[in-house]
Amino acid sequence: MKDDRDSGVSGAVTWGLLAAWAANDLEEIATMAGWLRTARPRLRKRLPWVPDRVWDRADLSQREVNTAIGLMGVLIAAAAADGARTGGRSPLFRTVLAGFGLHGVVHIAQSAAYGGYTPGVATSPTVVIPYSLWALRRLRAAGIPVGGARGTAAGLAILPVAVAGAHAAARVLARPRTPGA
Repeated sequence: MKDDRDSGVSGAVTWGLLAAWAANDLEEIATMAGWLRTARPRLRKRLPWVPDRVWDRADLSQREVNTAIGLMGVLIAAAAADGARTGGRSPLFRTVLAGFGLHGVVHIAQSAAYGGYTPGVATSPTVVIPYSLWALRRLRAAGIPVGGARGTAAGLAILPVAVAGAHAAARVLARPRTPGA
């Protein structure tokens, strides 16, 4: 019986997801909280229909950014580990890989819409998208099905849910604690 891990897919493909994510998210850790503070007036002017409560929620502390990124890291690490365990055949790994690559495209689109730098855009065309395309090619070469409408839709659906969930949890977890509370 053939072991799922004997797929011809190296650990560079599966664990590369975690490495590429770390590169992208180190950029975001270094820039997101400060960028949000400075970009907020410009964004509010360009998007006047967005309610004030949304802008208030978008005001993230560095602690919230770090916590949200750490929580996303748990999901990415779990997907990479499952990909390594299954030789790249894990539906979780393949879906997160597709979502990760698509999120790189979203970063570029955000910067184009904003008309300047947005957090994560520097590593999207240099790390996120090239790694994702390479990993998908390696999976295909190993005979592992990737992509298609279902995989793309799942990746697109998971991305905003995972990000929103990580930020909601980070808001709670990163909340300053008061003594005796």
